[in-house]
Amino acid sequence: MKSKELIHTILFFVGLAALLFLLRQFVFTPVVVKGHSMDPTLADGERVIALKNTEIKRFDIVTFPAPDEPKKNYIKRVIGLPGDTIEYKDDILYINDKEVKEPYLDEFKAEVTDGLPLTIDFTLSEVTGEKKVPDGEYFVMGDNRRNSKDGRMIGFISKDKIMGDVKFVLWPLDRFGTI
Repeated sequence: MKSKELIHTILFFVGLAALLFLLRQFVFTPVVVKGHSMDPTLADGERVIALKNTEIKRFDIVTFPAPDEPKKNYIKRVIGLPGDTIEYKDDILYINDKEVKEPYLDEFKAEVTDGLPLTIDFTLSEVTGEKKVPDGEYFVMGDNRRNSKDGRMIGFISKDKIMGDVKFVLWPLDRFGTI
C-alpha cells in the first residue's frame, strides 16, 4: 500500500510541475524590476507578475526585450497606441491634440522641487521622426521621466515583442496585490 501512495504522490507532484510549467509558458511570467525608471509606481527589486496574451491598453505597464541591450528586459508604461499623435507641453500629455490626465504621476510631480518639469517638452515626430504611432507598435515611457530610457530614446515597441502586461506585485509583501 505504501508504494501505491508513493507513486500517487510522485504523480501528483509531476502533474503539478507540468501545470506550473504550462502556466509559466502561456499565461504569466515573473519579472524582477531593475532600476528606477518606473519609480514610484514600481521600485527597484520588486517582483511582479506579467500576464501574457492580454489586450494592451493605454497606461498598461508592459515588459519587453530591451532593443538596445541584449539579454535585458525593460518595464515601461504604454503612452501611445497605434495611430496616436503624442506631445508633451508644460508637463502635460496631449494625445491626438487632447489633454490626457496621468494620475499615477501626481505624487511624483508634487515631490519635484527644482522648478523643472517631470517630463520635458517633446512631440512624437521630434523623438521618433514619425507623426503617429505606426500600426502594430506602441510608444512607451517610464514613470520616472527624468531617469528613463524609453520611447524617446529607443523608439517604438512592436506588439509582438511585448512579453507581458504587468498586473500584480508579489514582493515585497507590503506591496502585494494588483497595480
